[in-house]
Amino acid sequence: MSESPSTRPPPDDVRMRGFTRRSTVEEAWAWLDRQVTLLAPEHVPLRQAAGRVLAEAVASRVDVPGFARAMMDGFALRAADTLGASAYNRLALRVIGESMPGRGFAGAVGPGEAVRIMTGAPLPAGADAVLPFEQAECEAGERSPSESRCTAHRLAVLGEVGPGKHVGRLSEDVAAGTEVLPTGHRLRPQDVGLLAAIGVAEAPVVRRPRVRIVVTGNELLPAGSAPQPPRIVDSNGPMLEALVARDGGLPDHPGIVPDEPDAILDALRSEADVVLVSGGSSVGREDHAPLLLRQHGELALHGIAMRPSSPAGMGTLDGRLVFLLPGNPVSCLAAYDFFAGRAIRAVGGLPADWPYRRIRVPLARKIVSMVGRLDYQRVRLVGGRAEPLAIAGASILSSTVRADGFAIVPPDSEGLPQGAEVEVFFYGLGG
Repeated sequence: MSESPSTRPPPDDVRMRGFTRRSTVEEAWAWLDRQVTLLAPEHVPLRQAAGRVLAEAVASRVDVPGFARAMMDGFALRAADTLGASAYNRLALRVIGESMPGRGFAGAVGPGEAVRIMTGAPLPAGADAVLPFEQAECEAGERSPSESRCTAHRLAVLGEVGPGKHVGRLSEDVAAGTEVLPTGHRLRPQDVGLLAAIGVAEAPVVRRPRVRIVVTGNELLPAGSAPQPPRIVDSNGPMLEALVARDGGLPDHPGIVPDEPDAILDALRSEADVVLVSGGSSVGREDHAPLLLRQHGELALHGIAMRPSSPAGMGTLDGRLVFLLPGNPVSCLAAYDFFAGRAIRAVGGLPADWPYRRIRVPLARKIVSMVGRLDYQRVRLVGGRAEPLAIAGASILSSTVRADGFAIVPPDSEGLPQGAEVEVFFYGLGG
């Protein structure tokens, strides 16, 4: 049966012949960084804004607080009326009302007068300080034990307070016109709280990238299935969904795609911003994705000088970034972290660099590598040293669970000796 024009291999088809050249990681990053364009902004309700990236700086249009307020329960008064007061020199003031949170005193405090006030209540006009209840004593009436406040019309001042004492001033938190958060800031819970405090109802954020996950392989069973040798359960799909969500993207994984060119091409064409292809990225007979990308889009790079993940590739289709990730799980994870994750974070407004905590420690034993190839070495920390895991296979996903993180052997090295200092990148944001 003859092949259709959409699947006929071009003259330079590399399948079954191997790679003639592998690009360096730096070349891949350089190409990738030229393709990245920040996604358009959108406005989201404040309750949905945590974790999102601000598309523009936010400045406050109001003062916070918008009024001077009491920072302690006590009496609002004029500080000058307390000069010289002590337990042995009691000064008398007349109580003319009260100020409560959300319901201030409508009048003004004059010489020799005071207003009962609670924490957070607005400071009455004429008052410039708050005398704590502990420094006052009722001269008539009763004291309420539950609220520790005088209910009398007169009180004795037992100590001095200076102007501004126990008073929160106007705009001491945020002044109107102040930029409170910059462009590109990823909103934390306290940031959302501050936006609420200045009256923001919707936050201007970068749209989250939509990411299509295309998992190919006739040997695969859906995640959640029991393994049925010789078929295996898809682990890359759930792993990629979690990685995309971690990096701020919206994963779309419609299911396993058979190793058929037309089915793979249909899956590649989507409304997503970024497309990830897991499996079928190498140079075997059933590795259709690179050929399809070359025929219908641009296969910019195919084959990377790194271990694992050497069959990785990238390009564009219909104006969308497409990443070819190897089917072996550790290779898939490494290729995602080095390339696809970098792009997803960048188009969504996040720093392109890895979000991993990192430390520098000495090696517990040597790592053997090869000049011209970057090595992604899984390690665990033992006694303050990085212990390389003795695992050769890129299909051993459990190695990344046993490992604390990974270290990088640069391509200009034949390896690293015992005791050499390496930077360890911890799996997981919390280390």
